[in-house]
Amino acid sequence: MSDTTSQSSLTEKLLQRAAPGRAEFEDLVVVPIFAVIVALIVGAFIMLATAVDITTIGRSYVALLQGSLGSLNAVSETLTAAIPLVLAGLGLALGFRAGLFNIGAEGQVVVGGIAAVIVGFSMPGLPWIIHMPLALLAGAVAGGLYASIAGYLRAATGAHEVISTIMLNLISYRLLDYMLGLSWMQRPGRSDPVSKSVVSSAELPRLLTDIDPNLRLHAGIFLMIAAVIVVYWLLFKTKTGFEFRASGENPYAARYAGIRASLIIVLAMGTAGALAGLAGANQVLGVLDRTTPGFSAGIGFNAISVALLGRSHPIGVLFAGLLFGALEAGGRQMQVDAGVSIDLIGIIQSLIIVFIAAPLLVRAIFPWGFARPAGRRE
Repeated sequence: MSDTTSQSSLTEKLLQRAAPGRAEFEDLVVVPIFAVIVALIVGAFIMLATAVDITTIGRSYVALLQGSLGSLNAVSETLTAAIPLVLAGLGLALGFRAGLFNIGAEGQVVVGGIAAVIVGFSMPGLPWIIHMPLALLAGAVAGGLYASIAGYLRAATGAHEVISTIMLNLISYRLLDYMLGLSWMQRPGRSDPVSKSVVSSAELPRLLTDIDPNLRLHAGIFLMIAAVIVVYWLLFKTKTGFEFRASGENPYAARYAGIRASLIIVLAMGTAGALAGLAGANQVLGVLDRTTPGFSAGIGFNAISVALLGRSHPIGVLFAGLLFGALEAGGRQMQVDAGVSIDLIGIIQSLIIVFIAAPLLVRAIFPWGFARPAGRRE
């Protein structure tokens, strides 16, 4: 009788801890907002310390705003930069929720891009309604299978996913180099490592070319929105999502409650890899139309920051991805208008993560912005 009562109590606690309402509004919204504000302020002091005058600092931040939101072209560039960050960030957030620190999104982006570009150029003649989804699916499947390697190693041998995903990142770079050296993949007439271009039927169509042919926003934005909805539904409306969250909150209690931990690990890593692979497919089908060394441009690593800033919540990841897309688009304008190094954007992004990782520090800096805990005495 005591064992039954104990198991019931443990299961009840597990249900409470894994419930979606556990994510407090302050942690999801208020802390990130203040973290961004503090990062911008500290960024200004860093510019002052490097002999940048106050006028230039003001002009640089105005350029940052104008370059990200100040025109239709700026908004287009912000959204274009945000799409792969959100897709990969959703995958990482899902892994974090399951208690897995997947830092292999960069490798999964690369593998997904390779698969998508191969399907994209090797099947000419297919109608776009078949070819484009097939190329996207190829990227997602390749990324999912690649991430599942780390998941299987964790489940079967206990190998930590941080180590295995680092190794898989490195392998993906060399795999890309090897593939770009193959004659059937290399662009005709070129000796440098550039793949063939995907055919038009596999491309993600651009949405604003009727207004301006230079606007790069493409149909991947609908893919991004759909992914946010699907991941939210998966995490908070399905049994599998509950098992992901329960395993992440307390893996020992989850096992005691009958959740198959090994299967959850492989499923969570595979799903995360599929989203990262989709981000790679998005880049080659919507922006680049080919693969080259370094085409991933650190998307997988930046997505870690996006997932952390978004508190591993799909809605939070969406807004964090938009913020980082704005920083990327506005940073280029800041460099041109104010002459400030683009490296400052990297510094600001890093500062945001530092303050996100130290919420107590943010609460100490802005005590008036947070509700006082109930029952606390002066």
